[in-house]
Amino acid sequence: MNYYIQQSIHINLIRIEGISNSSVLQIGSSGIIKPASYLYNTGGFTEPAPEAEVPTPGELAATPAVPLIAPSIA
Repeated sequence: MNYYIQQSIHINLIRIEGISNSSVLQIGSSGIIKPASYLYNTGGFTEPAPEAEVPTPGELAATPAVPLIAPSIA
């Protein structure tokens, strides 16, 4: 048995708190969602990355991981 769904979706605001590599955001209907994962070495790396440095307990709060202001253009 086949179902055919016709729908119209209008989104005025959507807020997504967090999303990861394995998340699925679905808007509307889908018969089948097939999982897929692809891994590409686009940088041409030939050896593993160096080990990450463990920060001291107060270091993360002092320095944000993402800049909070845009750099000024002179």
